[in-house]
Amino acid sequence: MEPVLTKNISSTGPVGIDAYNDGKGYEALKKVLDGMSRAEVIDTVKACGLRGRGGAGFSAGMKWSFIPSDYPGPRYLACNADESEPGTFKDRQIIEHDPHMILEGMSVASYAIGAKKAYIYIRGELAYGAKCLRKAVDEAYGKGMLGKNIMGKDFDLDVAIVRGGAAYVCGEETALLSSIEGKRGYPKLRPPFPANPGGGLHAEPTIINNVETLSCVPHIINRGADWFKSIGPEKSPGPKIFGVSGHVKKPGIYELPMGTPLKEIIYDHAGGMMRDDKKLKAVIPGGSSCPVLTAEEAESVNMDFDSLAEIGSMLGSGGVIVMDETVCMVDALYNLIRFYAHESCGQCTPCREGVAWMKKIIARMVHCEAEEDEIDMLLDIADNIAGNTICPLGDAAVFPVRAFVKKFRSEFEDHTRHKKCRVKS
Repeated sequence: MEPVLTKNISSTGPVGIDAYNDGKGYEALKKVLDGMSRAEVIDTVKACGLRGRGGAGFSAGMKWSFIPSDYPGPRYLACNADESEPGTFKDRQIIEHDPHMILEGMSVASYAIGAKKAYIYIRGELAYGAKCLRKAVDEAYGKGMLGKNIMGKDFDLDVAIVRGGAAYVCGEETALLSSIEGKRGYPKLRPPFPANPGGGLHAEPTIINNVETLSCVPHIINRGADWFKSIGPEKSPGPKIFGVSGHVKKPGIYELPMGTPLKEIIYDHAGGMMRDDKKLKAVIPGGSSCPVLTAEEAESVNMDFDSLAEIGSMLGSGGVIVMDETVCMVDALYNLIRFYAHESCGQCTPCREGVAWMKKIIARMVHCEAEEDEIDMLLDIADNIAGNTICPLGDAAVFPVRAFVKKFRSEFEDHTRHKKCRVKS
């Protein structure tokens, strides 16, 4: 497949607006402003089957259509560039190499929903990425691609960059909006949902899409819905960027059709296992919150939303974490749960207390100090967290705990019953 989203990733730095325009940049924006109604743009994105690339996999066009077309007040668009799921680093590459593709996608989306103000919410640690975006925004204003009467048409759009405070929970839509408003990044109860009046930024209808999702939009407008649908499976079409890390010879990002076999990603594109004498043991397919797969599952599943859901996992953000047989799964789970315990905002008791409790139990397991009955206690705590919090962070901590224990229980029994680590011994 020809590179679509990553065609400019090999550049030494961010592609400037002149180089972007030389590569047919901003033609999608020109196309919609010259002759497409807002409804036509939304219908095109619906028809192509674009599903959100941030984890949930919800239809992007359907999401845009939730904003009432006759709403008299302001509407907003927010680009979620708060890429902070462990194992995920694809959006960062687009931000640092092709920021105008993001801006063009945001412009088309803003036109479609009737927004005149858009925000890019970027993770605080991505200082270089924020610099690249700031330069791109300034260039776009200078060339008349942002601001008043864009391309001489009756369309105004201002874009602001907001740097977050390094809080994982602000990747959640409502917490992100709270942070943009200058408030503490607490998730909010829904309904109302962000696209509805009262639920979005400043209580106005707001659409939130992540970097990769918005980056697909210009290509869909330029090439058509049928082109997008021709790539990958029917229910999960389009190109997808997979970020591969862990025990592989060639870690990095790979743009491939949605539905590519995970085995192909690991062995053909990422070069196979880093150490030839070590076997594949486990794979986290879509970032740290996705239930882990055994080697057998990883070597037989395709990387799309529905295929992974069928075996009890998720595509998530497409962050593939590969582990060989030298990995102690108790240690690996402890590394993940420490992150979630640290990142809990503390608003919900099940998440605040429950995730910290799981961390303490797993810490004792790592040091072979826990008792065997604490394995089931761990699962009981997870069951009491799941579905009982305002935002998905609690569930994000529960998913790996359940999957690690279920699929690698013998290792947890070694640490508790036999007081030793079979992998390290």
